[in-house]
Amino acid sequence: MKRHWRNRSHDDGTLPDSDSDSDTRSNRRFPLTRLMALFLFSLFLFSLTFILPHPHIQSSQTAKSLLQLKQTHQGDTSESVELLKDKLLGGLIADGFDEKSCRSRYDSLTYGKRLSGNPSSYLVSRLRKYEALHKECGPYTESYNRTVRDLRSGHVSESSACKYVVWISYSGLGNRILTLASTFLYALLTDRVLLVDPGVDMVDLFCEPFPHVSWFLPPDFPLNSQFPNLGQKSDQCYGKMLKNKSITDSMVVPSFLYLHLVHDYDDQDKLFFCDGDQTFLQKVPWLLVKTDNYFVPSLFLMPSFEQELNNLFPNKETVFHFLGRYLFHPTNKVWGLVSRYYQAYLANADQRVGIQIRVFDSETGPFQHVLDQILACTLKANLLSDVNRAGNIVNSSGKPKSKAVLMTSLSSGYFEKVRDMYWEYPTVTGEIVGIYQPSHEGYQQTEKQLHNQKAWAEMYLLSLTDELVTSSWSTFGYVSQGLGGLKPWILYKPENRTAPDPPCQRAMSTEPCFHAPPFYDCKAKRGIDTGALVPHVRHCEDMSWGLKLVDKYSWQ
Repeated sequence: MKRHWRNRSHDDGTLPDSDSDSDTRSNRRFPLTRLMALFLFSLFLFSLTFILPHPHIQSSQTAKSLLQLKQTHQGDTSESVELLKDKLLGGLIADGFDEKSCRSRYDSLTYGKRLSGNPSSYLVSRLRKYEALHKECGPYTESYNRTVRDLRSGHVSESSACKYVVWISYSGLGNRILTLASTFLYALLTDRVLLVDPGVDMVDLFCEPFPHVSWFLPPDFPLNSQFPNLGQKSDQCYGKMLKNKSITDSMVVPSFLYLHLVHDYDDQDKLFFCDGDQTFLQKVPWLLVKTDNYFVPSLFLMPSFEQELNNLFPNKETVFHFLGRYLFHPTNKVWGLVSRYYQAYLANADQRVGIQIRVFDSETGPFQHVLDQILACTLKANLLSDVNRAGNIVNSSGKPKSKAVLMTSLSSGYFEKVRDMYWEYPTVTGEIVGIYQPSHEGYQQTEKQLHNQKAWAEMYLLSLTDELVTSSWSTFGYVSQGLGGLKPWILYKPENRTAPDPPCQRAMSTEPCFHAPPFYDCKAKRGIDTGALVPHVRHCEDMSWGLKLVDKYSWQ
């Protein structure tokens, strides 16, 4: 499973021998000429290496890119450097990858989607530090092999420099993306190495985010067969062990523990978010995590992590945006779906609007009240123009403004009705509105590979829009808004099959919502409203008991 990387090099050229009839003086001058050539070549290499800024890890591919940028912008080194900086997302992404193996990693900028803000220099340095740790401790390294041997024997070595958190593939695609980002942040905070259970399709959806060594758990990992059966009743479940009072100061540290952070977790499981419990967990070499929650907001409420998180994310509402853009790069198969659709339907529009529709109803749609709500929201927010049902065409000088609307839904009904409306009637503003929907799968098919590839492509396409409308409670929408750095208009969840009034609300931040947070004061050992403790953790717009991160200076 380990990925090997070879550095391409160019053979040194050799100079031809002198002709036999050359005079003695020419022969003496020849070595001097050769030395001069080598000196000039060395000077050129020195300028590339030390004059042009470069990330910590260097590769021949990026050296080539640097040279191309230099040639393209003759005499404008600063512009070349800025383009390279944008390509690496301000240093967020590491250099050293084979670009052809994962086109999306560097090509996303060609779709005009830069980062929303700049990552802190501390975050960039911590990511490089993590990559070094992952290279040392990742699959099939000497440290990994030694730790796995200890795991098989049940022995805990105090000298081991590598500890691990294993993310178990669980739930739908949107949930998996959010929980994987949460688990990676936990790994950063606790100096653990993140290893990812590939499940049935993770390898087909996401490129490797770390240079040199894979993040996927090897198929011969000794606990793989236990993953499907791990739950609250498992003997290795930390919450169950607390409930049975089997965690004591004198106990032998177990070689691994299972953390149950799924929405149905109980009060003992939730003690994971207490500093005292983290002190014990830090001793355990292997932590196995199963969750369907974006639990990042509760990490920000833990005093032991507070300063580190402040350093990593001065602006609290950029957590998923930065981690998502760092971790999640579509594979070439998925990127083909994204790039072809974008170029065909979205690229030439003056403005792009995304509308993500998820209806939590036992019956199949489309529903008229949902369509009414969508239209009311987009008109209220001035995202779409109203139509002139009298059919009068608005005369405008020059080329009319064009707007591409990308709709995603399991049903095609909403798309068809909105498309027909803008086909049959002109807009009152004279702008041209095109309505597009890539797929309509009918129902969620979590275990189907092509279904998830299309879903991932649509999440990414929505993130490339300029304005976004999402559905309440939907992790699909959370991923799109987070990757795109967009504050969406959130459609309220309909009740009694009537369109809510008002139909939608602008989000406080780009961050996803933690749907099942704990409401517990670890010090006082009593219940508390965790959405009212600090300015940067608030209750969600679409789920009153949920928690989300906001920028304390701009959310009001």
